[in-house]
This record gives sequence, C-alpha cells and structure tokens, in this order.
Amino acid sequence: MVLGSTGSIGTQALDVIAANPGDYRVAGLAAGGGRVDLLARQAAEFGVEVVAVADASAVPALKEALRAHGAGPVVLGGPEGVAEVAGWQCDTVLNGITGALGLTSTLVALKAGRTLALANKESLIIGGPLVKRLARPGQILPVDSEHSAVQQCLWAAGPDGYDPSCVKQLVITASGGPFRGMKREEMADVTPEMALAHPTWSMGPFITVNSATLVNKGLEVIEAHLLFDLGFDRIEVVVHPQSIIHSMVEYVDGSTIAQASPPDMRLPIALALGHPGRIPGAARAIDWTMAHTWTFEPLDDAAFPSVALARHVGSEGGTAPAVYNAANEACLDAFIQGNLPFLAIVDTVAKVVEEHQVTPADSVEEVLAADAWARARAAELTAGHSR
Repeated sequence: MVLGSTGSIGTQALDVIAANPGDYRVAGLAAGGGRVDLLARQAAEFGVEVVAVADASAVPALKEALRAHGAGPVVLGGPEGVAEVAGWQCDTVLNGITGALGLTSTLVALKAGRTLALANKESLIIGGPLVKRLARPGQILPVDSEHSAVQQCLWAAGPDGYDPSCVKQLVITASGGPFRGMKREEMADVTPEMALAHPTWSMGPFITVNSATLVNKGLEVIEAHLLFDLGFDRIEVVVHPQSIIHSMVEYVDGSTIAQASPPDMRLPIALALGHPGRIPGAARAIDWTMAHTWTFEPLDDAAFPSVALARHVGSEGGTAPAVYNAANEACLDAFIQGNLPFLAIVDTVAKVVEEHQVTPADSVEEVLAADAWARARAAELTAGHSR
C-alpha cells in the first residue's frame, strides 16, 4: 500500500517499484484528493485493488478519472476510507501522508500486523505512546533520510545487533535550509517564495517551509528519540550544507559511523521496501573519482529556536508534541497564505506550547483533541497578522 501516492514520497516510491517489475505488487493507493487524474493514472498503471481519497467530495471526480483510464478498483472516500486502505491485505504499508492525518492510518497498519514504512513522522510524534504500544520490534522502518541513515549506522553496532549501551549519541544532520548562516533579524522579511527555495531537496511546501524554520529538524529529534529509545541528551543536531552525510552514530569507544549518499529520497524508500535486503540501483552513488568537500557547523539556536523547543516538548511528552506539531501546521498555512511573518511561525508555536496543559496521550481522542485545540489557538494568535 502506498498512502500519499500523489505526493513527493509516494511518487518516488512508485518510481522505485516500477523500476523493479516482478518484485513488488501495489495492492492499493490513497491520497488527499487534490490530484485525482494522477491518482487514477497510478491506479491504472499498477493495477491496484483499492483507491481512497481523504477528501470525500473528490470521489465522483476520481471515479470519472478511473473510468477514463480504464481502471476499476474499489473506491473509498474520507479519512476513514484512507484508514481502511491502511489495513487492506498486503505486506508493507508506506505511509507518506503529510501531517497529523496520518496517525489513524499508522495505527490501523500496525494493528493489522503490516510492516510500516514510515514517512509520516507526525503520526509517530503526536501519537508516540499509542504507536509504541502497538508496534512490535522491527515493525516500523523509517523512511526519513536521517532516520534511515541512523538505522543503517546502528546495523554496525556489532554481531549481536543494536545495543543502546554501545551508543554515545546520534548525530542528526541538517542542511540548514535556505537561510543557513543568517541571524534572526536578517529573516524578518522572508517571503513564502524565499522559504520554498530549498537549496538541496525537492519536497512539498509544508516540509520545505518546515526545513526553512528547522521545525522539521525538531520533529526529527523527537522521532529519533521514539524510534531508537535514546534520551534527548544523546541526540545532537549538526548543520551539514552538502546533505551527503544523512546522519551519524557515535559509539562509546570513540568511533563514529556515518551514512553517505547523494540526496535522493529513493534510497531510504528502497531500503524500507526492500528490507532486510537492498534494491540494486535504487539511487546513484557518490562519484569517488571527483573531489569532495563536506563541512559541518553547529546549529544556531538563537536564529532557529525550533529544535530547542522540540526537545522541550519531547521531554514533556504526553500531548505536548501533538500541540507543537498542530500549532506549527496552522502557522504554516497562515505563512504560506501571506498572513503571518516568517519569524512569527515558531514564536506562535512556542506561545501555544506554553499555554497548553499537558495531559497523557493515552487515546486517539485525547491526541486529536489536543491537536484541534492547538490549531484553534494558533489561528486565534495569527489572526490580524500580516507580513
């Protein structure tokens, strides 16, 4: 199953599958509903059994597009339809849905016993206790390039596999985004167009702006804590503009293992789909006949306070990470629409986090209630702002 099939991760996953005919079968697809013609073409090309769109109003247009492409899968609509696809009979569910919407699908896939190739970091972050309670060891395979890199580095832990006591710290790399090296005051007049011009990766608008604020890196720190069961004091962030080393693991004996490859999301996607093997030719390798210079810089927490804020909410636990994520998504909307200054994104998120009374995240209802409160409060705080 490929959830979020019309987005960046989903289309690249289908590229990997198409390049390896006979090795994989796509049982179903799900998407938001904004690109029904592409979704219909994907369904026809891969001969899927079921297709779902989160926007139920897009079902008629999807059915018409499917007929035009000669495809006749089962069609489902609404968030519950996407969740049903997540539990459909298959081996692996790739969750590439953007945002908190992916939580229910993550939980359904885990309950159904599917291997979960997780690109939707938000579902793990906001529903950490729920997800951790359901997931058996090895059931979640990270698709984020940084966490895929960490996982590969941890495979070098020793003949007995991953042992947290052997690890001194994880080192998560960050490109620094389009505003690397700038002081806070220099980013006062940043526009959405500027924030969307990422120097390394081609991604969707939300993830791209998250990379500009480094909120994305803050989310990745929380994700690493949950995936690898290490404290926040053992997870470091370092700026690496070339985006060749995707993350590192420093061991207690002083050795550091790094995973390096040109920036290409098809590699972590292929690792998750092909696990425990590797898919030959999934992505290009580094050209070692050429000269290379790789640099590393400390993170400027004053200019980019989002990572420190993420460490705080991750340490708080409970509903705090859900509030951080939801407030940020609401602020991203306002910024992209031109209704919120760039620097006010993280400032507003911090204000919402400060006001929130943290409670245990023991049910989907509790998590979604915190999510809804944070979005509403962020909307109140952003009202009246202008760039």
